[in-house]
Amino acid sequence: MKTAALNPLVKRKKNSYLKRYWTLYLLLILPVTYFIIFKYIPMTYIQIAFKKYSIVQSVWQMPWADNYGFEYFIKAFSNRDFLYALRNTVMLNVLDLIFGFPAPIILALILNELAFKRFKRITQTIAYMPHFLSWIIISGMALQLFAPTTGLINIVLERMGLNTIPFLNDPNHWIWTYVFLGIWQSVGWNTIIYLAAITAINPELYEAAAMDGAGRFRKMWHVTLPGLRPTIIVLLILSLGRILGSEFDRPYALGNYYVKDVANVISTFVYTNGIRGLQFSLTTAVGLFQSVVGVIFVLTANAIVKRFGERGIM
Repeated sequence: MKTAALNPLVKRKKNSYLKRYWTLYLLLILPVTYFIIFKYIPMTYIQIAFKKYSIVQSVWQMPWADNYGFEYFIKAFSNRDFLYALRNTVMLNVLDLIFGFPAPIILALILNELAFKRFKRITQTIAYMPHFLSWIIISGMALQLFAPTTGLINIVLERMGLNTIPFLNDPNHWIWTYVFLGIWQSVGWNTIIYLAAITAINPELYEAAAMDGAGRFRKMWHVTLPGLRPTIIVLLILSLGRILGSEFDRPYALGNYYVKDVANVISTFVYTNGIRGLQFSLTTAVGLFQSVVGVIFVLTANAIVKRFGERGIM
């Protein structure tokens, strides 16, 4: 009886809510339509990973691949170039995560402590300007600075009587140059997120910490960092989801013949074998493998975070 009496009340509340906020739902039509057309409908072509690709047949007419459709997954993991690309992708992304992820947090903390606002704005602008440069431009700048014989840094080292450093020709040096340039390009832009999160921290917490005798470092450690923790956790989870993802332009622009053993990543493997080698089923299988592993990493990291009492991303 109570349930029957409550149902009309619930319906009236829902109707009044929809009448009140119908414009918001109307605004949702455009983004939902975009996602359906450009994100969900193209997912039907995931089938190519399990089928023998034919340019003259639709995806529904293509015959299934051997080994119950897993022929191209088996081929990928039997391919030495793919295994090297997988190793390099994981290695470079882990280094980016270890050294690149804390960099914007540290820069945001430093900028937040600057007393001169004008200097702070100028520094922040200079820091995030590299984000707007393409990796082709950055690779050209890297050649001018780090080239073995004509690079500015090696010319200076040579004139000082020191040994030149093969930044771009030696695999070990190239890896650290790759990571450094990645941090330089993205650190300023990512700092904006943390600075925005810092502005949401209650100023009364800083006042209370000052009354307790806390200095700048103590305030940073006990007030600012705990206030940033939710943002850090969300961005860390998303970064873990990209551990098998790889940019194409960055390794392709910075790579060369001498460092191909460490510069070849999954994105360049897909380009070489899929677009240039016309092995569309193989590279679709590789892309699907990347996506599935990325989702597993995100869900696992999110579950671990929730286990420790944090909100996570879902």
